[in-house]
Amino acid sequence: MAGPAPIPYDQRDGFIWMDGGLVPWRDAKVHVLTHALHYGSGVFEGARIYEGEVFASRRHAERLRASAEILGFEVPYSAEQLEQAFRDVIKAQKLDEGYIRPVAWRGPEEMGVAAKHSKIHVAVAVWDWGSYFPMEERLKGIRLCFAKYRRPDPATAPSTAKAAGLYMICTIEKHRSMDLGYNDALMLDWRGYVAEATGANIFFVKDGQIHTPDADCFLNGITRQTLIAQAKARGITVHERRIQPEEMAGFEQCFLTGSAAEVTPVSEIGEYRFTVGEITKSLMEEYSALARPSTRPDKLRHLAA
Repeated sequence: MAGPAPIPYDQRDGFIWMDGGLVPWRDAKVHVLTHALHYGSGVFEGARIYEGEVFASRRHAERLRASAEILGFEVPYSAEQLEQAFRDVIKAQKLDEGYIRPVAWRGPEEMGVAAKHSKIHVAVAVWDWGSYFPMEERLKGIRLCFAKYRRPDPATAPSTAKAAGLYMICTIEKHRSMDLGYNDALMLDWRGYVAEATGANIFFVKDGQIHTPDADCFLNGITRQTLIAQAKARGITVHERRIQPEEMAGFEQCFLTGSAAEVTPVSEIGEYRFTVGEITKSLMEEYSALARPSTRPDKLRHLAA
């Protein structure tokens, strides 16, 4: 029997931080002629909240500002002010565990490709959000198909920015994978090398060492960076390099990382199969401990800053 339908995001209660202060959730609106809606001139962040705190809060605030600069505009709030906004909206929503979405965009003051004088708006919303992938499938390893679209050449798109427009092909491929009965899709880059899933970075394990695609044409995720630092702190060799799809036949383990996905084992990508091995399990458990202030190992506390 199907459960209750999810509440649409524009019909929820509480508060959203918008343009400098808290506003009632249902009043946090933008006009239909907002530039970002038509031309993709928006950037965003996504992070998890553990025990009332945003994991890697400063790094997310700084990346939002950096992404905006790549798109040619400035977020009108410092990283410190953004972090305070994070705390304010979490407190207003009385949220202990969940997800936070900061977003910045060009407003409706101008319409057309050029919009240099449009006001830059900023909002921060938080909500309760469980596992990104179904927990039962996550524990045994999720299944991926191959995507048709590829991550673009960085000479044709601002790949180092977390820009809204770059996720259009991700939505297309996520929907296609679900229609085919998979959890997600593996995207190659424009050269044909392994790149990432639709919303998470990818790692492989072989002979006790980790291999991950070089982030030269897709977002170098904050969770990705954290996982690499975790592995190196444990003495595990990490290779960041170009990976041919056919190399997956020789990899033993595979997992995804992302703020929403956290550390998620993968059991299948197309014809390739993987086991949920000890390295994957231990990194998954360690990341879970690292993310929460009450269980964070002292030696890894710098990774949560």
